[in-house]
Amino acid sequence: MDNTPMRTRLSVHLLRSPARMSILGFALLIAVGTALLMLPASAAESPLGVVDALFMSTSATCVTGLSVLDIGRQLTLFGQMVILLLIQLGGLGILTVSTLLFMMMKGRPTLSGQAIIKDTFTYGEGKQTVTSVLRAIFATAFAIEAAGALCLYLRTAPSEGWRQAAYPAVFHAVSAFCNAGFALYRDSFVGYREDWIVNGVLGVLIVIGGIGFVVITDVKNRFIGGRDRLKRLSLHSRLALTASAILILLGALAILFMEWNNTLSTLSVPGRLLAALFQSVSSRTAGFNTLNTGLMANETLFMLCIFMFIGACPGSCGGGVKTTTIAGLSVAAISRLRGFRRPQVFRRTLTEASISKATSVVMMSAVVITLTVMVLMVSELGGISHTRTQGRFLELFFETISAFGTVGLSTGITDTLTPFGRLTIAALMFIGRLGPMVIGLAVSRELISRIQFAEENIMIG
Repeated sequence: MDNTPMRTRLSVHLLRSPARMSILGFALLIAVGTALLMLPASAAESPLGVVDALFMSTSATCVTGLSVLDIGRQLTLFGQMVILLLIQLGGLGILTVSTLLFMMMKGRPTLSGQAIIKDTFTYGEGKQTVTSVLRAIFATAFAIEAAGALCLYLRTAPSEGWRQAAYPAVFHAVSAFCNAGFALYRDSFVGYREDWIVNGVLGVLIVIGGIGFVVITDVKNRFIGGRDRLKRLSLHSRLALTASAILILLGALAILFMEWNNTLSTLSVPGRLLAALFQSVSSRTAGFNTLNTGLMANETLFMLCIFMFIGACPGSCGGGVKTTTIAGLSVAAISRLRGFRRPQVFRRTLTEASISKATSVVMMSAVVITLTVMVLMVSELGGISHTRTQGRFLELFFETISAFGTVGLSTGITDTLTPFGRLTIAALMFIGRLGPMVIGLAVSRELISRIQFAEENIMIG
């Protein structure tokens, strides 16, 4: 008979799985954030209710950016600092934070936990320890955020005041790098839509935060790591950078074409180019906007839904199914059309395991989004005829994709959702941040069955 205390056995069972540890860590952080936001000291007016506090805490922790409040006006400095702290911890990832805490308490993560962290943040045959990996992650993040904050401060201080501009610069730099999309300004950055410096700094922070620490480290090692370093990037980095560049360019061109006589019509030609480029950069992951999303054309909103679904790169601060997932499936399809039996790109062959994982992620994500849209239509529209709710489907669909991709863009319906609708979106942000595959792994069996039956083809297409 096992005499181990029940609580100890439960703790070992939960913490043995990095996926379960990540879920518990995020849930705990959201709970603490909810409690802090419900304090009278957090609200500028009446204290927040539990639903609104939970929604804001989840959105900040999952670095989404959807908001039922004007945080610059309805939250006090204390409340804004709570949001900022949740953004920072959520952006870095609760798994790395939990591991760091274990090390500070002289604990050690399990071998599986170390493997997960090293695989996530040091692609390839890295020989770094978990401690050095964590130090590199935090040092890199804080250095980039500090540089971004300094640039924003120097640009905005002459107009806002040298003392008043410091805090917004830090807040927005952290929010941009973590791809959160929270802004202290009521209209996000619409007021800076023709400011090349502000847009440029925010755009660079968003891109760096969205490509992932894997790619950042790989680029640094390959190009500024000394003469003995190999100059060729890993396949993951090349695929992630190529996919990100293509998506940014296509998004900017599409927005220019579809919004030229709509939301871009009041801007100068250089301003239109800047606004389209910034919106393309921000729409996949960050959620900042310099154009009024609620006034965009239907085709633009639908295109943004596709971009938000794709999201950022693996191991980054952004969400979505990830760029390399879609790139891998695209490579597989193109290779098949070209007559190759295996997917090939950049003189490399993608593994069957990678394509299988990519397919699973996309399928599970599509199922989650479909179910959420159905739930929201029932809770928000209540069986009302579509003739009386024209446009609402696209708005709810857009909100759902934005929540799942942890983007934060909205057509303006977030604060009009029912309490049940807000809880539904909060749950989706939680799932979208952790990823359907992580949720599935957390509740799945740890032992994989080795039973394999005979193969047989089925008709496809």
